[in-house]
Amino acid sequence: MKQPHIIFICADQLRYDVLGKGFTPHIDALSRESFCFDNAYCASPLCVPARGSMFTGMCPNTTGSLINPWEAADAWAGYVKKDIKNLYEIMEEHGWDCIHSGKQHLFTEGTPLEQRPNSKTRWMTTEKTYKAYLKDHKKPMPGGPDFRSPVPEILSRKKTIFTTCSNANTGLYEPGEDFYFDSYFARAAVKGLQERDTSKPVFLSAMFLAPHPPLQIPDPWFSRYRPEEVSLPENVGNWYPHQSPLQLYNVTGALGTHYTKAEWAESWRTYLGLVSLLDHCVGQLIDELKQQNIYNDCLILFTSDHGEMLGSHRLFQKMCMYQESAKVPLLMRLPDHPLKKQVSITDNVSHIDLLPTLCGYLGLEPDLKTEGRSLLPLFEENGSLTPRPVFIQYDGNSCLSGCQRCVVDGHLKLIVDSFQNEIFFELYNKTEDPQETRNLLFENGHIHEGRRLFELLLEHMAATSDPFICDPGAYEAFLHILS
Repeated sequence: MKQPHIIFICADQLRYDVLGKGFTPHIDALSRESFCFDNAYCASPLCVPARGSMFTGMCPNTTGSLINPWEAADAWAGYVKKDIKNLYEIMEEHGWDCIHSGKQHLFTEGTPLEQRPNSKTRWMTTEKTYKAYLKDHKKPMPGGPDFRSPVPEILSRKKTIFTTCSNANTGLYEPGEDFYFDSYFARAAVKGLQERDTSKPVFLSAMFLAPHPPLQIPDPWFSRYRPEEVSLPENVGNWYPHQSPLQLYNVTGALGTHYTKAEWAESWRTYLGLVSLLDHCVGQLIDELKQQNIYNDCLILFTSDHGEMLGSHRLFQKMCMYQESAKVPLLMRLPDHPLKKQVSITDNVSHIDLLPTLCGYLGLEPDLKTEGRSLLPLFEENGSLTPRPVFIQYDGNSCLSGCQRCVVDGHLKLIVDSFQNEIFFELYNKTEDPQETRNLLFENGHIHEGRRLFELLLEHMAATSDPFICDPGAYEAFLHILS
């Protein structure tokens, strides 16, 4: 059997709720031929650990990649353990012509993947090659001091340090589209496809940066939408009475609380322009696949590493467990999809399910253990899987800082937010209250549901040797305070 081409397209910080609304015609066209997962979640709402889990099928506790390793003292907690196999290595071993273009935030112990002498992947770009490209053309990077704000972080969970993070400010990137991150990445991806080894199936990993900030973007995308074309979700700019106040100690709250609704509207206008730039890049890849007459021979997977709060709950960036941050778009178009239509799948699934699903579909049996499971039964007519919880974790941004844990089970979601010795619990019904405005623990009749989910979470934490030590009595102690 001839193996399909694998096209893995990943956005960065893309909200699930901006698709299908006219901003993304190419992605929407792809979704109409795909299996679309309506309740897909990242393993961690942060770039490096999210990708560590996505490419290995393991949760962050198991991979060892918990944070973005930017601060030297805690950098050890940002790398996937060297004995854990990843998707690039599996595709290389089984004969795919492997190409990477875009952001490379799969960090592994030892020599980086793109520098390994035995790597069979063609690393068309990384963020380092993009910086060199700009330097050669004497162009500045997008962003700069005006697009970053000071935030506190807790180094090694012991000492508060000063750092900066991208804010929600907007502006025009004057050097133009040709010099913007994703235009550069898209050109390299297309070039990689044009230079592929046609005797082999191709594996293209196209890892875009958009719509990750800075929100300094080029025309025509900066001017693409007028303010009156932007409709803000109701929870943008609102702080709800029973959401965790500990968010104010987190990067999300430190960045997001001071913006007005009018300012959020401008951030949304620019963010949607960046979403459309991403869609344009995806369209270029699809056009190239069709031009080479291989589109129908491709398994195309599209997702985002995590979402973006963009003012929801009065927060900015990701790094929290609300739907806008932790829920992700996820679609898979199979070669010669027999139904030729969109199929919506409502099961709760995780990014850790992607690797076993791909291996199962391709008939590969690598020497591999995963904590995810194959979703192939859901592709069958009337197919099903036994429901099981999805777990999400956050351990800090650029260093080991405040911890958050989350379990999604059926329609319910329990969030455990901690800072120093304090823990705050939130329980939401994501079907009845998709914008998570009502913490059910402050309403009658839901205490036992929260307790059940907390017990599931404690079991998962124990099974994965979670470094976050959560007192089993914390839930009852929280309820006692409420009473």
